[in-house]
Amino acid sequence: MARPDKTREIQVQKPAQSLAHFQTKFNQGQEEDGGLLKPILIGTASLLILGLAVGGWNLWRASAAEKHEAALSALQMEVEGDGVTPLPAAEVEKRMRERTGRLEALVQAAPSSRKAATEGLLATWRLTLDGKGQAPAKAEDAWGRIRLAQRALALGLVQEARAQLDPLRAKAQPDEAWGEAFWASQVDADRLAGDRAQGLKDLADYKARYKGRGDAAAIENLVRSI
Repeated sequence: MARPDKTREIQVQKPAQSLAHFQTKFNQGQEEDGGLLKPILIGTASLLILGLAVGGWNLWRASAAEKHEAALSALQMEVEGDGVTPLPAAEVEKRMRERTGRLEALVQAAPSSRKAATEGLLATWRLTLDGKGQAPAKAEDAWGRIRLAQRALALGLVQEARAQLDPLRAKAQPDEAWGEAFWASQVDADRLAGDRAQGLKDLADYKARYKGRGDAAAIENLVRSI
């Protein structure tokens, strides 16, 4: 009668040992999975935070550029008028002189993407008022041509402005630092001439070249004012 009892003990003990072994392996697997899951979760969270930060930064830059362009456009309209009735050169110069301090403040506060163009406009004003601005080194220099065009626009001389801008049109692409300044001046010439049809053509050309990489809102605002 002893042998059947022993058999029963063995049959009971084996499942118990197997269950304990399974629980141990299961716990080890959980620890290993947890060790792998933790860095994955940390990495995912880091990428999410980085994406939100970059998105927020881009939105802030776009907003800052838009506000700057709006302030600059408003200032230029104060000086040049509505573009429908040309102002006498003496009146334009008087308004420039009264508002030079505001333009200097805009230069100081300008976003990096707009600083060069705003500095160029300030140099044009100074050249017009006192002859103290930086004159272009040569006629073929893009920035020099744009400054001369802006000066002509400030004096209501549309044809002279277009004569400076026309040679630059083919190269006014997003990879050129002066590209944005060119298109703003080009459409400003359309505004001053009251040529809405040409302004719409220039806006379409700008959008086709820049494809969301530039600041179309500022150009569109100029076209709307025609």
